[in-house]
Amino acid sequence: MASLLITGAAGFIGAHTAQALAAAGHQVIGLDNFNSYYDPALKRARVVQLLAPAGVACESMDLVDLDGLRGLIREHRVDTVLNLAAQAGVRYSVEQPMAYVHSNLQGFGAVLEACRLEGVQHLLYASSSSVYGRRADAPFRETDRIDRPASFYAATKAANEALAYATAGIHHLPCTGLRFFTVYGPWGRPDMAYWTFAERIKRGEPIKLFDRGELLRDFTYVDDVVNALLRLVQKGAPSKDDNGVPARIFNLGHRHPVKVVEFVATLEAALGLKAQVEYAPMQPGDVPVTCADPSRLVAAIGDLQHTPLDVGLQRFADWFGPWQAGQYS
Repeated sequence: MASLLITGAAGFIGAHTAQALAAAGHQVIGLDNFNSYYDPALKRARVVQLLAPAGVACESMDLVDLDGLRGLIREHRVDTVLNLAAQAGVRYSVEQPMAYVHSNLQGFGAVLEACRLEGVQHLLYASSSSVYGRRADAPFRETDRIDRPASFYAATKAANEALAYATAGIHHLPCTGLRFFTVYGPWGRPDMAYWTFAERIKRGEPIKLFDRGELLRDFTYVDDVVNALLRLVQKGAPSKDDNGVPARIFNLGHRHPVKVVEFVATLEAALGLKAQVEYAPMQPGDVPVTCADPSRLVAAIGDLQHTPLDVGLQRFADWFGPWQAGQYS
C-alpha cells in the first residue's frame, strides 16, 4: 500500500479520489489552499462529508510553499504524490491569467522540486484535454501535437507536461500525467456547465448554449476517473520511454463525445424539468470538440470503467437537490 499526498484534496476530483484511496487501504494525507475561485464552503463540505469519514486529514497550504510541501512529504513518509491542485477554468484564464501562473506554473514547479528533493517514488498529476487546442479531427491521441493551445489555461497544462518530462529525464522522478476529459458528477464545481445549467433550469431561468449546442464533449463520470487513478497508483511508477525517461501521458476519457444539446436533454430528464434555451456564439478559448482515444491507458491498466451519461447525470441530480436545500452544510 502506498503513502500518498493528494494536492487539491478538497477539490472535486481530489476529494473523491482521496476518499477512495483511503477506503482501499492506502495512507492518505491531503492539502488544499481553499481559495475563493468558487465558494470555499463547498470545499469545506467535501472535507466534512467525504474526507473526514475516510480518515483523511486535509492541511491548508498553498502549492508554492516549497518548504511546507517538503515537510509534509517528510513527516508522512510519502512515496506517491497525486497533484490535482490547479487554478481551474478555461474562461476565467482569459481575464485572470496571473492566477494560472501562480498555481499552475509556480505551484507545479514547487511540487516537482519537493518530489525530487524528498525522493518521492511516483508523481501523478492532472493535465487536461484542453492541451489539444482548437481542432475538429478526433479522437485525440497522446502523440498529437499540443503546441497550439486555445486558452492560457491550456498553455499552463501543456507547460506542466513539459516541466514534468524534463524533471523525469534529469532527476529520474517517475511522472504520470492524466489528460482529463470533461469530468462531471456529484460534489462538482459550480463554474462547470452542467452545474450552472442545473441551477438555472431549477430556477426557471434560461440557459445559454454556445454554437447552438453543437459543441461535442467527451463527458467522463467522476467515479470512472477515480477508478482509473486507483489502478494507476496500484500499478506504480511508469517504465522508461524510448528516450530512457520514466514518464507517461494518458488520456482519461471514453471516446464517446456527446453534443451539448443532447447532454442538456439528458440533464432535463434527470431533473424532471424543461430548460429554456438561448443560443450564443462560441466563447474565446473554447474548442469545438473533445474526444479521447484511451487506447494507451487501456493497454496499461485494462478496460476502463464507463458510467452511462444518463446514470451519471441522475446521480448528480439526486445529490444536487439536497445540496441546494442545505442538507450537506
